[in-house]
Amino acid sequence: MTDDRPSKTQRKKTMLALQDLGAELVALNEAQLATISLPERLHEAVNAARRMTSFEARRRQLQYIGKLMRAMDPEPIRARLDIWKAPSREHTARLRQLEHWRGRLIDEETALAEFVSAYPRADAQRLRTLVRNTRHERATDAPPRSYRALFRLLRDTLERKEEDTDLEREE
Repeated sequence: MTDDRPSKTQRKKTMLALQDLGAELVALNEAQLATISLPERLHEAVNAARRMTSFEARRRQLQYIGKLMRAMDPEPIRARLDIWKAPSREHTARLRQLEHWRGRLIDEETALAEFVSAYPRADAQRLRTLVRNTRHERATDAPPRSYRALFRLLRDTLERKEEDTDLEREE
């Protein structure tokens, strides 16, 4: 005889996922929370959890929020939260790309030529100077002024490339 009910492990995973979703709701600011249509009891529970300072009380309140969410469809809430997270993911990816290029420029001699070929509008002379100064700063344990300036120059170069790409698409 097969049982169509989910296993206890699956029920627990679902319950914990709803608690995590509830914790994300608690972390939202008032304006964001107002844009999500929540049942009144859930909205009150979220507001109560925000006011709680005791770890244990807050944990129990999050469990209660998860219990309330079992009676509703959480997908619209997840979808709304994912929309808000998307710009953050893009920003993180851009920062990783910048860090990657900065690290390569400092560590590899051939990286500058690759960067300039990938980003033709880049100021190669300024990049070369900042890379040289950054290497010198590292060798002498000097304050990382050029290291930071290199990051800013890379950021500006990548942003300029994105703007150029956007303009080309519009034409």
